Amino acid sequence: MDIFDKVSKRMGPIGQHQKWSHGYFSFPKLEGEIAPHMNFRGKEHLVWSLNNYLGLANHPEVRKADAQGAIDFGMAYPMGARMMSGNTQYHEQLEQDLAAFVGKEDAFLLNFGYQGMVSIIDALLDRNDVVVYDGESHACILDGLRLHMGKRFVYKHNDVEDARKQLQRATKLAEQTGGGILLITEGVFGMSGAQGKLKELIDLKKEFKFRLLIDDAHGFGTMGPTGAGTHEAQDCIDGVDVYFATFAKSMAGIGAFVASSKEITDYFRYNMRSQTFAKALPMPMVLGLMKRLELLKNNPELRERLWTVATTLQNGLKERGFDIGVTNTVVTPVFLKGELLEATALTQDLRENYGIFCSIVVYPVIPKGMIELRLIPTAVHSLEDVQRTLDAFSEVAEKLKKGYYQQNKFSTAE
Repeated sequence: MDIFDKVSKRMGPIGQHQKWSHGYFSFPKLEGEIAPHMNFRGKEHLVWSLNNYLGLANHPEVRKADAQGAIDFGMAYPMGARMMSGNTQYHEQLEQDLAAFVGKEDAFLLNFGYQGMVSIIDALLDRNDVVVYDGESHACILDGLRLHMGKRFVYKHNDVEDARKQLQRATKLAEQTGGGILLITEGVFGMSGAQGKLKELIDLKKEFKFRLLIDDAHGFGTMGPTGAGTHEAQDCIDGVDVYFATFAKSMAGIGAFVASSKEITDYFRYNMRSQTFAKALPMPMVLGLMKRLELLKNNPELRERLWTVATTLQNGLKERGFDIGVTNTVVTPVFLKGELLEATALTQDLRENYGIFCSIVVYPVIPKGMIELRLIPTAVHSLEDVQRTLDAFSEVAEKLKKGYYQQNKFSTAE
């Protein structure tokens, strides 16, 4: 069989809807300045779908640093992989600043977040090692585990007792293979907004010998007294052996970093294939990230404003009877009961008639018969934006309850 002949049969759970969803639900085009209000299909919308937690994307100092970096160095510099010809004092300085901020001895810059996590797992494990991981781990973790040729055990989401059971199984197997055990979880789970139970998992080190790796993409910059991350918020910095976070959320940039002891970080420098054989982060982004980190550390009011917006939004939703799950972070999911066609019609109603743009999540990401509207608050949203959203959500929820969206089907016609 021609391998192309199979494509139409394996578009996947998301791709199977591309013929009617493309350009509207998938691959939409938001235009204009990055802000809470942007244009979608020629109309201004209030947007709750941007990973711009602290509002740094268009901060004037960030824009200036990005632009000056491009003027001084161009987009190509440095030319080559870090190990060969692409290293600079600025890359190293950013690594030192990041390590100090998150409470680790050293840090290593990564070109991309998703690719970075995959490569961390690939570099750290061999076929004799055993992995224990949370059942709702991000796709980048799951893809990293696909490369792992050893055994892995999954525990129920945030279920510490089940994690203990899986560690028992992992320990028995590791004794046979002579390998070690790595436990992987997230600091903040991006879909539900729940914090990983880091302290409780670390306490399991009293019973089992393992190392802990956390993906804190949504926690870095938003969690903890200084914004250093979820491990700071839970007062367990030392118990996290390998800390990973991206620049794509609070830092409104590109890339990521991994932080650990000096020995382990040096190991990553020389053994992460995605970095050894890839071009270094361009200088304008490195200099821009240095400015972003400076603003993150020195302007706590940005984080305070973010939490004011998030708390007002979440409290308002709960007061109006909405189910926002177990979130205890700024990530704000709204769960409704409904089928796929109702979900698409409701989302279109929000966009076309209320001017509100938010992400929609349906099966297979969540159970059948459920709809999740995922809201990402930022420091640059206003309380007026929150009130407008609460009023709109109340109205569409009532329409959903009365069956309005069963009769009103979604259309992609502009």
